[in-house]
Amino acid sequence: MKVKNTLERYGAVTMIFHWMMAILIIGLIGLGLYMVELPINLKKLKLYGWHKEYGILVFMLAIMRIIWRFGNPTPLLPNHMKSWEKLAAHGAHYAFYGFMFALPLTGWMMSSATGLPVSFFGLFVLPDLVAANEQWQQLLIEIHKWLGYGLIATIVGHMGAALQHHYYYKDDILRRMLP
Repeated sequence: MKVKNTLERYGAVTMIFHWMMAILIIGLIGLGLYMVELPINLKKLKLYGWHKEYGILVFMLAIMRIIWRFGNPTPLLPNHMKSWEKLAAHGAHYAFYGFMFALPLTGWMMSSATGLPVSFFGLFVLPDLVAANEQWQQLLIEIHKWLGYGLIATIVGHMGAALQHHYYYKDDILRRMLP
């Protein structure tokens, strides 16, 4: 398997980014949906800390991933795909990048507006992006929540399209992201 992408398939580095981030992001969604329903206690605060730390990890990986993407070709989509399907595929990928940046940033801003620092696994504390402000906090909670729902919808569409290509079209779209 090649390290870099080709016009036919993704390389090892892109696959590692894809699957590692998919696991992290799906885990963060599950954790986020779970923890917001808990009553305020030490367990909830610990889960919020993990959610923030792993969210910042996703943000850092997204930066590295986009740098890697600019230095690599993107495999071509199959000729049998209709124009609107290609547009939807590209749109979904751009949406994923938007979510990988917007969700961690709004989460970080939300923590800042709440007056709670964001630590990165105890290695360092990130600076506040906004001053503590209850109105900003409430707005950022809503933005973060709806971005999360948008991400869930995009993941479901992405997975559905990948499975459709694999089982219905029987093309290599899914296989080229697998080792």
